Parts: sequence; C-alpha cells; structure tokens
Amino acid sequence: MTARYLRKVVLTTLLAIPAAAHASTSCTASMTNVSFGASDPFTGWGGVAATLNYQCNTGGLALLATARVRLCFSIGVGAQGSGVTIVPRRMTSGGNELQFNLYRDSARSVVWPIAISGVNRYEVDLQYSVPVLGGSGSGSVTVYGDIISPQNTAVPGSYSNNFSNFIDALMSFRANEALLGTPSWPTSCTSGGTFSGTGSFPFVASATVEASCNPVFSVQNISFGTQGVLSANIDTTAIVAPQCTNTTPYQIGLDNGQNASGSTRRMHNGAGKYVSYELYRDVARSQRWGDTLNSDTLADTGTGSAQAQSIYARTAPQITPSQGSYSDTVTVTIYY
Repeated sequence: MTARYLRKVVLTTLLAIPAAAHASTSCTASMTNVSFGASDPFTGWGGVAATLNYQCNTGGLALLATARVRLCFSIGVGAQGSGVTIVPRRMTSGGNELQFNLYRDSARSVVWPIAISGVNRYEVDLQYSVPVLGGSGSGSVTVYGDIISPQNTAVPGSYSNNFSNFIDALMSFRANEALLGTPSWPTSCTSGGTFSGTGSFPFVASATVEASCNPVFSVQNISFGTQGVLSANIDTTAIVAPQCTNTTPYQIGLDNGQNASGSTRRMHNGAGKYVSYELYRDVARSQRWGDTLNSDTLADTGTGSAQAQSIYARTAPQITPSQGSYSDTVTVTIYY
C-alpha cells in the first residue's frame, strides 16, 4: 500500500497601501523701514511708503493640490510708543517726541490697526498650487506713512521708533490644504483651517528734525509819517517776527540799506536829497542794529512759534531837505 501525502501551501499576498502624505503650511513676513528722512516743521515731510512682504510654503502632497491661506498683519505702538494709543503713533529723540502714523490707504485716512481680529483687522488671502514636491505663494502690501502736521514746536534731533516684537509687528495666519482640488477658505486668520501660526516683521520708523528758521516771516515797514522841519528826534517802531525751530539759537541782522553813507543809513527822494535815520535793538535807542554776527545783531532762541522782535527807529535832528517822499530798503537776514 502506497501512502500519499497532500501538502498544503498557503500563499500570502501582501498589498501595502501608503497613507496619504500630510502637508504642513508655514508663513513668514518682512517689512522695509519707514524712513521719512530729514526736514523741518516749516517745510514738512512728504508722505512715504514701506512694503510688507509675505510668503507661505506648503510641504508636498500625494496629488496635485491647492492651499488657501488667510493672513492678518497688526502694527502696534512700537517700543517708543505711548501706552496703547496708535492715534497718533510717535517717534522719540531723548525726551522729545514727533508724532506720525501708519495707514492702510494712500489717502492716509485709515490708520493701520493694532488688531488681528474684529472688523478693523487687515486681512489678505493667498492661494497657490501645491504639486507633489510642495509649493509656495507670496505677496506684498503697502504701508503708508505720514508725519502729522503742524508740529512747529518739535525739537531738532534724530527720531525713531522700533517695531521689533510680536506685539508691535504681528502676523497671524490660518491655512487649508486639499489633496485634490481646492479647499474652502479658513474662517479668518485666527480661526478655521488645518494649520495656523504667527510671525513678526520687525521694522524701524525714523525721521530727522533739522534746525531751521521759516523762510517766510513777517516784517513791518518802518514809517516816520509826514513831518515838517526835522528839528527833534522822530521815533517809531516796527516788528520783525522770525519763526525758528524750538531751542534753535538765531540772530537777526539788518544791513545798512541801499543809500548808506559809510555806516549811516539814509532815505533818498530819488533826486539827490537824503534824510538820515538809524535802527536800534533797544527802546533807549543806544544799541545800533547791524549785520555783524555776535556783535550788533539781535540774538534769541526759537520756540517753534513766530517771535515778535521790535525794531526801534529814529531820525535825529538834521538840516531839512526839500519836500518829497523819502525811502530806503533794508535787508533782514535770519542766521541760525
């Protein structure tokens, strides 16, 4: 009898199904400095603009996909700011301040917000393709700057404010990705979506206030009126009102006019006749007012406002020339 054996062979078939690749999204932002440059309160500063750049990157997915990201950008008061107010923002130079602000629009009517939520937030949407090896998208927004006018009492110096941390320059984002097709938008930059994150975009705001005097200032004419025989002193006054930056020393010089004889000022009738006169810095008319620095000029220190300075004028007794109208032109110079 022959024995027979039946061998059973078990064939195991393995099928490996890989898990879908899992993407992740990260975003960064950077911003150029807000530099107003040098000027003075009387000339003023032009509006400037800075660029806030942002970029998001999403890791590779198993299939052709799309990412949708919502980002918000909040700008605070800065390290040299005052409390929590952003209306206005400020730069400082020692204990002095210069007010400015940052805006969302070129008309500079909507202040850039300090919030990443609520109706006032500044939110942008970014959509980009994410193929197998990953993808990215980027964009930029403009931040408009303006120095608030007038600030005539600003003290000369270099002013700045550093926006260098998450409180003062905060980016927040939420992202949605899909393995195939286009996902829905996250609810906002702080809710919804499958990925989220924050970042900072440090920048510096700066401006220089130059020592200056307003090139346009008020000067009254000097009038001795209508006179007869010039047998006694005839006194009158006029006002010159320079406007110089706060704490800026200045001097006012008066030249000898167009008809002087040596250092004697004279009015002329246009027909060879003259009436002499003099200008003084003091009411007693003992300190002649001239144009030699640190000698016979009038010295003072600016406040930012117009400062009325009196010119004391006198015609002394002299031989009376023929009747007519006599005049002279004196140049007023502000030195600073």
